[in-house]
Amino acid sequence: MGTLTMKFGGTSVGTTTALSQVLSIIIHESKRWDKVLIVASALEGVTDMLLEAAQLAQLSNQRGYRRIAATLRTRHMALIEQLPFGNTERNALQADIDRLLFDMLDQCQTVANNMNDELAPSVSDSIVAVGERLSARIIAALLRQNDLRGVAVDGTDIMITDNVHGNANPNIEATTNRVNEIILPMLERDIIPVVTGYIGVTEDGITTTLGRGGTDYTASVLSAIIGADELWIWTDVDGMMSADPREISTAHVIKELNYNEVAELAYFGAKILHAKMIGPLTEKSLPLRIKNVFKPQETGTLVSQDTHDDPPSIKAVTSIQALSLSRPTSGSMAGITKMVGNTLFKTLGMRSEVMISSQSSNSSFLCVVIPTSIGVDGVDRLQQGIEDKMSEYPEKMPWQIETVSVVTAIGNNLSHMPTLIAQVLAQLDNTEILGLALGPSNCSVSIAIATKKSQDAVKKIHYLTLKND
Repeated sequence: MGTLTMKFGGTSVGTTTALSQVLSIIIHESKRWDKVLIVASALEGVTDMLLEAAQLAQLSNQRGYRRIAATLRTRHMALIEQLPFGNTERNALQADIDRLLFDMLDQCQTVANNMNDELAPSVSDSIVAVGERLSARIIAALLRQNDLRGVAVDGTDIMITDNVHGNANPNIEATTNRVNEIILPMLERDIIPVVTGYIGVTEDGITTTLGRGGTDYTASVLSAIIGADELWIWTDVDGMMSADPREISTAHVIKELNYNEVAELAYFGAKILHAKMIGPLTEKSLPLRIKNVFKPQETGTLVSQDTHDDPPSIKAVTSIQALSLSRPTSGSMAGITKMVGNTLFKTLGMRSEVMISSQSSNSSFLCVVIPTSIGVDGVDRLQQGIEDKMSEYPEKMPWQIETVSVVTAIGNNLSHMPTLIAQVLAQLDNTEILGLALGPSNCSVSIAIATKKSQDAVKKIHYLTLKND
């Protein structure tokens, strides 16, 4: 049946029950497909713990980061003890875990000894990369224990990136060369590579990370390079949902989406997918399926090119944090836009991808959207960076900065159905709208509102998805 790439997220590899399910899925699909590539995330919560360890090291809190290392060792060792490994595999895994965590502690100690005011992003990337290395080795060993030829492959051996630490972008040409040298020969020999997602390396050999949720990005880039026939993302929900099910009880699975729709969903707050992963799939017209690791028999959500003309409808609604800048005067916005863009890149390593702006005769408004892949503190870091820059030119920067929410309704052919956009706005009756934008892909309407109003707005707009379900 060709080549299948499967990415397993942190919730699908975090327990013995989940790992047993992962093993069952891989065994089943390896019989149906000619070649199988696995991309693995760190265990759920591990990346956050490693980031905390790096921050504690920067504060010279030796007890703190050693405690985290001990907790990680206990958790991974417990998994190994509970899984059906032979003595040889178990001993080898235990040695690998000890070596990786020892290296992590050594890096933390180096940070603590340097006593810098700020933690270098390159050092943070190197420390957090341990999480994927640990999980990939466990999955590969589990495959070998069950007569499959699993081999753990470090992302730093194949994923070549730029030097934007914390939010790196792959160098496709250099990565393709590495994949041709390392991955393709494995696939030809019926070996199942288990690649560490999320992490890469610069051409100078310095470890990088691709942003939160970056394992998705790794999986899409590798799938495009090897010419996979499909990419499956395994998670702990039944597919792409019409809203966050933790906040909206009536959220439901969306059976089909096109690339533009899912790209908007990922960028504007749906946490299942990394915002940048859709690009490589679109270029290769490579189908993506999101499935529940605990319900493998369910079809999940299929993402592909448009194959038929659906009537315009609202399919999902999201909410994401953003920064608004406003001033009580009109005039050129070139200066503030350039300053925000430069600060955004310097602070978060990303360019200004989505801005909502509007002006009247006596006021100006600018809203900067921060994708969730930047991390939970992205908005706060950007706000501090902009405020610091503005303080250098107080007379030229009469801008008020606030945290707001951008609520986005996603659907298809919205530009051809103004009445549908009107229905979205009607749901926000008595809500102050700070800014409004129809996405050029014609599948999203984004509305900037006060953060305290966002949850109620999402709930009201989600009603429209139930009408069309």
